[in-house]
Amino acid sequence: MARKLDNKIALVTGATSGIGLATAQRFAAEGAHVYITGRRQTELDAAVNGIREAGGNVTGVRVDSAKLDELDALYAQINQEKGRLDVLFANAGGGSMLPLGSITEEQFDDTFDRNVKGVLFTVQKALPLLAQGASVILTGSTAGSSGTAAFSVYSASKAAVRAFARSWILDLKDRGIRVNTLSPGATRTPGLLDLAGPDAAQQQGLADYLAAQIPMGRLGEPGEIASAALFLASDDASFVNGAELFVDGGQQQV
Repeated sequence: MARKLDNKIALVTGATSGIGLATAQRFAAEGAHVYITGRRQTELDAAVNGIREAGGNVTGVRVDSAKLDELDALYAQINQEKGRLDVLFANAGGGSMLPLGSITEEQFDDTFDRNVKGVLFTVQKALPLLAQGASVILTGSTAGSSGTAAFSVYSASKAAVRAFARSWILDLKDRGIRVNTLSPGATRTPGLLDLAGPDAAQQQGLADYLAAQIPMGRLGEPGEIASAALFLASDDASFVNGAELFVDGGQQQV
């Protein structure tokens, strides 16, 4: 039986843990050759080995998506080895918490470099490689359309990502390239739990607090977000374009 991404070439940025890793695993299991990126070589190697051990086709490339020369090198490698991209999941990003009054230039630059600049140039520099009818998926967040104390910089960066998708589908309409935003709610990832610091009890307290805000009463799991990414990447979503798909247990729907 044909798999959803047989013979497809996919790139997942920020794929060494959490949602990115789960999605890369899922894409590979569905037949894609997946390129994955991360900023730390040890974690990148571990992710590659795990996908290969499960029988997936994967190539790891150490990349900081906010560094344009590293993106250039990534796409030169993909072009040389495969010649095209069918699926691009611009997932790399992150953020930290500071309330208004304590926000620093360093925090602002770090967050916008990772979540806005990185996403913009990850997609723009991929354009020569993107096949006709390719799928581009941007990682948004419920934080992009709701208020969260001490999280305004991150929220603003994810609102910018959502705005990119709305305009890019017009820029790319002649090529049939779909651009959609995947917006997870609170999901059990290292990036989320680390917002509470290294203490396990504080991390659990954050998880319990966030779960109480979700109508389903629990956090999402990375694999659940990966299932939604697979839908957007596949032909099942052939007429889904410019949408924001919330995978949030109802968090942003009430």
